Amino acid sequence: MTDTYVDERDYKLLETDKYTFFVLKRIMGGACKLLLSDHERLILCFTGQPFPVWIWTADDASEEEMEQAYRLAKENDLLDGKHHFNIKYSLAEYFIRRAAEDGSELKIITNMYAYDCIDPVRPDTEADGGIYRCEMKDLEELVDFLDSFHKELSIDQKDISGYREDAVEFIQTGNMYLWKDAQGYSVASCKYAPTGDMASINLVFTRPAYRRKHYAENLVYQVTMKVKEAGYVPMLYTDADYVASNACYEKIGYVLRGKLCTIG
Repeated sequence: MTDTYVDERDYKLLETDKYTFFVLKRIMGGACKLLLSDHERLILCFTGQPFPVWIWTADDASEEEMEQAYRLAKENDLLDGKHHFNIKYSLAEYFIRRAAEDGSELKIITNMYAYDCIDPVRPDTEADGGIYRCEMKDLEELVDFLDSFHKELSIDQKDISGYREDAVEFIQTGNMYLWKDAQGYSVASCKYAPTGDMASINLVFTRPAYRRKHYAENLVYQVTMKVKEAGYVPMLYTDADYVASNACYEKIGYVLRGKLCTIG
């Protein structure tokens, strides 16, 4: 039996996967279009388009339990080809096989790594310019960063009004940063979002013309230090196939803690 709410039992379950399912822990406490849990072996959470459906299952989930997850996704019209899922690899393999049996196709879109950074390491190469905290006067510039970031990655895309709403929220948190080069031009972005004792670093993006100049590396390091100073454990997700960016994170002290994938 599944309920349409979560409680302290669910948050305790996620402690075993606190890195890979950090975002699920954050979003399931907010407004969700769909939230289902049996409080023991399965949590399904969907905030709404354009975001992914998060499904948590126990590491030793049986085929019967994976079938339950598949059935819930299907019954709630999530297997319509328009949604994607962030799940563990074992469940991904099951979903792909079951979808094939139903005459449809699912495949892995992104292999994801989850990192934390207990001991940040200052970059070997210092970039020109410095870190800058976004203010409301930077709203439209941040909207442009959001639009460029999501278009390049082809994930969670919204229209400009949607990005503007997000930008206002990000600026108001005081945790949204840009890197300005020596000429004062904004070349890279990065923010952090705390939940519990951890904070996720995201929206890491460098304008294409300014890459390979160590801007993102220095900005992420500086934001990581701010997270540490605020009393949180820094963490982030990466695309496992982006070898260069992952190497950059590892150079400044990030350590791989878990893996999951996006299917669609």
